[in-house]
Amino acid sequence: MSTLIWVTVSVLLVLGGLILFIPRFSRWKESRQRELVEDALKIMLDQKQQGLQTSAGYLGGALNLQQSKVITLLESMEIQGLVETKGTDVCLTAEGERWALHVVRAHRLWERYLADEARMPLERVHGEAHRREHAMTNSQLDALDASLGYPQHDPHGDPIPNRDGKIASAEGKPITLWPENIPAKIVHIEDEPAIAYAQITAEGLRLGQTIRIVKKSPERYILTDGENEYRLAPAVAANITAMETTDRAPIAIEALSLADLKHGQEAEILSLDESVQGFSRRRFLDLGLTPGTVIAPELKNFFGDPRGYRVRGTLIALRKEQAAKIFIKTL
Repeated sequence: MSTLIWVTVSVLLVLGGLILFIPRFSRWKESRQRELVEDALKIMLDQKQQGLQTSAGYLGGALNLQQSKVITLLESMEIQGLVETKGTDVCLTAEGERWALHVVRAHRLWERYLADEARMPLERVHGEAHRREHAMTNSQLDALDASLGYPQHDPHGDPIPNRDGKIASAEGKPITLWPENIPAKIVHIEDEPAIAYAQITAEGLRLGQTIRIVKKSPERYILTDGENEYRLAPAVAANITAMETTDRAPIAIEALSLADLKHGQEAEILSLDESVQGFSRRRFLDLGLTPGTVIAPELKNFFGDPRGYRVRGTLIALRKEQAAKIFIKTL
C-alpha cells in the first residue's frame, strides 16, 4: 500500500510540475517567436533604407537560422500581413514597415536612456537595447520618449522615429569619401561590427567632434581635431559618417572643459557636449548651465569629486565626468 501511495504522490508531483511548466514554456515560445519576427522586420527595413532587396537566404544568414526555419518564419509573417513575396525577394507591407519602425524607435530610445541615464559604456548599449526593445507598447514608448526630452538621435547619431513612424533621413557621408584637409563634423558612428566601434571609441572619437583628414592611404587614415591625431584602418574609418561644417578655420580647440578650470578662476560657459541628452541635459539647463553664464569653483573636496561651483548666486555640485561635458572659456 505504501508503494502505491508513493507512486501516486510522485505522479501528482510530476503532473503539478507539468501544469506549471507548460504555460511558462508556451509564453517563452511566444516571446521568442515575436523576437524573431521583430528582428526580421528590422533587417528588412534596414535593407530597404539602403535601397537593397531582401531574400530568404539573406535573412537566414542575418538571423543565423536554417533555411527551413526561415521559410516557416516568413510564412507566418505573410499570414500576419507583414511581408509579401515578389519572385525571390521578400518585401515589407505597410503594416510590416510600421511595426519595424516601432521596434527601431524602441531600440534607439533604449540606447539613449542607457547611455545618458544608466551611464552604461557605449560599447554595451546596443546589445542591452536589443534585449529590451521587444514587447514595448506605443504608450510605453511615448512615456520613455517624453521622459528623455524627445531626443532626435540615438548615441550613435542614428535618427529616432517619432510616434507616427516618421524618420529623418540620414545626413553626411562616410569619412572615407571626404577630401583631405576639409573640416567635417562627425554625425554618426556605426555600432556594428562591434570590434570596429570599440576601436573608434577607444581612439576617443565622438559625435559632434570636428575633424579633418591629415593623410589617407590604402593602409591608414590619419585624422586630427587640432590637438590629437587618430589613426584608423580604412575599413574602420568607413564606419564614421561626417557632414560639412561652417568652421573653415583651423580646428585648434580653444575651449576648456569645466573639469579643467582651476580653483579661484572664473569662466563663461560656451556649450554643452552633444553627448549630453535627455534627463542629463534638462538637469544641466535647470541648474542654469547655459551658454553665457559665469561659473567659478567655490568649494574643494578632499577627494576631488564632486566639486562645488557658484552659478547665478547658487552653489551646485558636479562630478568630474559631468563637468568634463561643459565647455568654457576663462575670464
